[in-house]
Amino acid sequence: MAETQFKGKKINYTIQGEGEALVLIHGYLESLEIWDEFAEDLAHDFKVIRVDLPGHGLSEVIQETHEMELLAGAVKTVLDENRIGSAVVIGHSMGGYVTLAFADQYPETVSRFSLFHSHPFPDSEQVKQNRQNAIENIKAGKKEEICRSHVPKTFADDNLQAFSSHVERAQNIALQIPEQGIISNLKGMMKRPDRSELVKNTNKPFLLIAGKKDNFIDYDTVIPKIEMPEKGEKITLEYSGHMGFIEEKQRALNAIREFMNKQ
Repeated sequence: MAETQFKGKKINYTIQGEGEALVLIHGYLESLEIWDEFAEDLAHDFKVIRVDLPGHGLSEVIQETHEMELLAGAVKTVLDENRIGSAVVIGHSMGGYVTLAFADQYPETVSRFSLFHSHPFPDSEQVKQNRQNAIENIKAGKKEEICRSHVPKTFADDNLQAFSSHVERAQNIALQIPEQGIISNLKGMMKRPDRSELVKNTNKPFLLIAGKKDNFIDYDTVIPKIEMPEKGEKITLEYSGHMGFIEEKQRALNAIREFMNKQ
């Protein structure tokens, strides 16, 4: 583990392996630890950088609302600190929103990018309301209840038993996140813009990884709306929910290695 400063606050990160730089950005109610097993495999071939987004893991809360651009700035600070001028960026769930903000703000730093169980669209009014409800519940002291109800939904319903130890570990990660960190990131997700045009028009290699059994991103309604760029590729994980890097680890690893090696 290492740390740096961003806007006067601590940002925790880790780097392992050698080779082309590959940034893995975790999602909501996660930390860089969620990638542990996945990163260990990728580090055999690449320099894998993982960052605790502000308000999650061991990184401090920066302000009341963590816009995706702010979170992207924290990631950029880690790359700058380590003199990494170009990287492949892969974002899981909320990390996908951060990846898009990063690609928007720092295009010269992104060689290719991937959305892993994520999408480029803004929140619908219903999702905004759901996030607001979560904020109110956290303020009412119900953080544990929210974490324990959210995490199992990230796995496909029929994978819960097989991955019970992973579910428990993910819940423990979520429970360690401070209340204000959760609230700041919920507020930031609610404010994010539509970046579907960025995806559609990018001239960089782009990979979309989607789970057929995702409880948060409906495969049949959301995924077809994503207009793929010329150098875009879509991978469907048939047996995964929202955690394909755990539920179908080998298939996901193969997809990313192939993506990294494409010219």
